[in-house]
Amino acid sequence: MKFRPLYLLGIAAVLFFVMSLASLSAAESSEFVAYGGHDLHHQASELGKTLQLWTAIPFAGILLSIALFPLFAPKFWHHHYPKVALFWALLLAVPFLISHKQIALYEIVHIYLLDYIPFIILLFGLFTVSGGILLKGTLVGTPALNTLILAIGTVLASLMGTTGASMILIRPLLKANKARKEKVHIIVFFIFLVSNIGGSLTPLGDPPLFLGFLHGVPFFWTLKLLPEYLLASGILLIMFYFYDSYVFRREGVKFPSEAKKPLALEGSHNFLFLLGIMGAVLMSGTWKPEFHFTVYHVTLPLNNLTRDLLILLIAFLSLKSTKAEIHKGNEFGWEPIREVAYLFAGIFITIIPALGILKAGEAGALGGLIRSVNHSWHYFWATGLLSSFLDNAPTYLTFFNTALGKLGLSESAASAYLVNGAVLDGVDPLAVQKFAEYLKTIAVGAVFMGANTYIGNAPNFMVRSIAIESGIDMPSFFGYFFKYAIPILFPIYILISLIFFSH
Repeated sequence: MKFRPLYLLGIAAVLFFVMSLASLSAAESSEFVAYGGHDLHHQASELGKTLQLWTAIPFAGILLSIALFPLFAPKFWHHHYPKVALFWALLLAVPFLISHKQIALYEIVHIYLLDYIPFIILLFGLFTVSGGILLKGTLVGTPALNTLILAIGTVLASLMGTTGASMILIRPLLKANKARKEKVHIIVFFIFLVSNIGGSLTPLGDPPLFLGFLHGVPFFWTLKLLPEYLLASGILLIMFYFYDSYVFRREGVKFPSEAKKPLALEGSHNFLFLLGIMGAVLMSGTWKPEFHFTVYHVTLPLNNLTRDLLILLIAFLSLKSTKAEIHKGNEFGWEPIREVAYLFAGIFITIIPALGILKAGEAGALGGLIRSVNHSWHYFWATGLLSSFLDNAPTYLTFFNTALGKLGLSESAASAYLVNGAVLDGVDPLAVQKFAEYLKTIAVGAVFMGANTYIGNAPNFMVRSIAIESGIDMPSFFGYFFKYAIPILFPIYILISLIFFSH
């Protein structure tokens, strides 16, 4: 039977619209009909308590599209993936706006202005600047060199972010292994280490940790994740070296015999631009001006707008100051960032119901899941598994707030304890100690398990796209998850649970 994508999309559209219309009258008579601008934010925060799980069908649809269409309808996907993303976005937006009107519009404006646009601007800036750094010379993709590149990337990811480290090192790694036949495992381990686990040690490393920083977690607190970071990265690097050595010997790789060219770095001025992006991100988390803009009741802080404008300016200056030969040598093109921009535009809007249900906590449709999260390892697995398929930053924040609520703590009380061990008057010392334990498991789960799928963390998708552009036949969405993530990563997660989070 021939796979017909349009038929599948049509069935999904009919199903979702029928279910939406069936619930429309109930929504119209709910408390969300009478809107007051001053309390629109509050009413939107209560939205998740009224949403049913089926409202996440468009989100599931776009994830399945990313997983199945490249496998069963590659030509259709290559030419029409922006339209598919738009289809799922409209499938959610249209009935959502009809049923919830101003609240729906507020939620859409909110997620695009405060989440999607800054997210894409940061990725665009890092992608552009790193594309202007060219490592010339002869790199020979031996197991030792490949392991060294992965180890360097794992360290750099916490300093310049998983996206920055991934974009700088993926092209030299691909160039070094151009003569190799089996290269998929190299890219997969790169995603595991450089694009995810490596970003564990600072708020600059991964978006969930930066959100924690914005909510009172001290900048250097994330160094407490060092034991888990060393265990996971150490196991993966050793595993990679021995497996890559086995593949290398089996292939009998013979690299070109031409004279080796010395290594040379071109476009090194772009490292200054990378530091500029890092500084802009750090500034947005430390500078708190009172002035802000408001767009449809959504507050846009001046520090966030300044950060985004600085990143765009830096990207523009990088493009203008980098020689065309450097971009050509890097095989630099816009398709990877374009694909991420289109697909995540759909993901961010369709994810609204799923995040709303999670934020509703025990009062939402996933209340049973939230109620069952009571121990350190519960938080680790719940945060991690949801971060694999949802955006790991809001998932981190959801369980961050869940832990605070269950322990009866405020952000200020938790922050005071995390900063210097101080316990505020009237605060239970055992509660803040327990929160510190839970927060560590939440952070590790969000960052580490972002490696489980291509959409678990944005660099995963970009690395995959660059690898495909280079001619590597990367595994499908489910192929990556079942062939690599489950057998390689999940035993490490279990070991981490037993050693660090079993209490």
